[in-house]
Amino acid sequence: MSPALRLTLQAFGQFVRTPTLGRRVAALLAVALLLLLTVNVAVFVMIGRTAEFNDTVEQVQQVRLTSRETLIRLVDAETGQRGFMLTARPEYLAIHEQAVRDLPDLLSELDALTTGDPDLEPRVERIQDLAGQRLDVMDRTIGLVRTGRIGEAVGLIRGGQGKALMDAIRVETAAIDEIQFTRLQFRTRQSEWAGHVTVIANALGGALILVLAGISVWLIRRYVIEIQDARAALDRLNAGLEHQVRDRTFELTRANEEVQRFAYIVSHDLRAPLVNVMGYTSELEQAGKVIDRQIVTIETRAPRSVDPDAVAAVREDMPEAIGFIRASTEKMDRLINAILKLSREGRRNLVPELLDMTAMVRSIADSVRHQTEAADAEVVVEPLPVLESDRLSIEQVLGNLIDNAVKYLDPSRPGRIVVSGEETAGGWITYRIADNGRGISDRDHERIFELFRRSGRQDRPGEGLGLAFVRNSVRRLGGDITLESELGKGSTFILKFPTRLILPAVGDRP
Repeated sequence: MSPALRLTLQAFGQFVRTPTLGRRVAALLAVALLLLLTVNVAVFVMIGRTAEFNDTVEQVQQVRLTSRETLIRLVDAETGQRGFMLTARPEYLAIHEQAVRDLPDLLSELDALTTGDPDLEPRVERIQDLAGQRLDVMDRTIGLVRTGRIGEAVGLIRGGQGKALMDAIRVETAAIDEIQFTRLQFRTRQSEWAGHVTVIANALGGALILVLAGISVWLIRRYVIEIQDARAALDRLNAGLEHQVRDRTFELTRANEEVQRFAYIVSHDLRAPLVNVMGYTSELEQAGKVIDRQIVTIETRAPRSVDPDAVAAVREDMPEAIGFIRASTEKMDRLINAILKLSREGRRNLVPELLDMTAMVRSIADSVRHQTEAADAEVVVEPLPVLESDRLSIEQVLGNLIDNAVKYLDPSRPGRIVVSGEETAGGWITYRIADNGRGISDRDHERIFELFRRSGRQDRPGEGLGLAFVRNSVRRLGGDITLESELGKGSTFILKFPTRLILPAVGDRP
């Protein structure tokens, strides 16, 4: 059993065991659904019975019609026979012959309609036998008339055999008609009874559903009143909590502003002596060049009067020391600039706007195309959901992440960077920047977001401030950033932002 299904069953079991209003309403709805199902079943059964009744009526009418048609055709045959005997005219015989041709089909149809019916099948067989005998008598009289023995033919008719056969056929036909009529009446009474029962069941079901609906409305009304009372109490509690949160937020905001102001002041104050060091370093370098030119002049005039140690100090030791000082001051300058950048970013006002993220990321990808082409790499930008946030901050975050992904690609395989995104539950949007580069060790997944901390081989330029700046910017936008990475296989930075940037209302203490 899957964990999701197990959790669902546990939650359902807890719901069933807990005597709550929701459970009562659910039970009433279940009973109402059961009643509706019962009514639907009753209607379905009634429809089936009606269809069966219609089939029975059709079959009864067809049997009655066919039996009567058979009798009519026998009477037509008899009429044609007598007309021919009286007038010897062939047109009467044509009536007889047409009726004789129709009778086999009618008898076959009647037999097919009554096959398997214990009440009708014997009677139909008797009609077939009697009809055959009657047609035989007719054929004999017609044959006698054709040979001129009219007296014998009249005598055969007067013998009454034909009349007796027709009377017997009429009796069987009437019996079939009576049986079918009785069945039709019985089926009609059954259908009427079933209809009445269905109407009563539907009426009772509808009444019960209305009663259950009324009970449900009453329970829901009471539940709504309880919810309103609980909400009022919760609002009162939240009012106190909001006041506390507002106070704490104000204090944290003020502390953060003080930290940013302190960082700005410290960075600004550090820059003044650093500029002096850098200026005096340049002057010292220029002085070294002047001394070197003077040594060259002395070497030209009196080579032996120049101390080799002094030459080495001026041409080797001093430039090397100046180079170290310059590299250190330049690094310190970069660090101060980065700290100032973080400080300024924290004080900058955010401006929410609707961002076409797909176009933005494609523009960033185009800006690093010369680097990706040189590294035999590609940046794939999938369709991204739009985001309402601060444009500059989002561009800086994504630019840093894509630039890092390009910087730390693995040269042993073609590079591939994929930027994707999706909307998630709760009003959030998630973006992923995935690459197949060097990857990051598990122990450094959190470390790389700290100031001045880097991971892996330090063969790329940087001070360890980029990801710290990224996380600070993401958090300021109300989002979060996490990392999924495996050393040697690549990294995926996961950015989660609210769909809309909500600016905090920071002001005076309330």
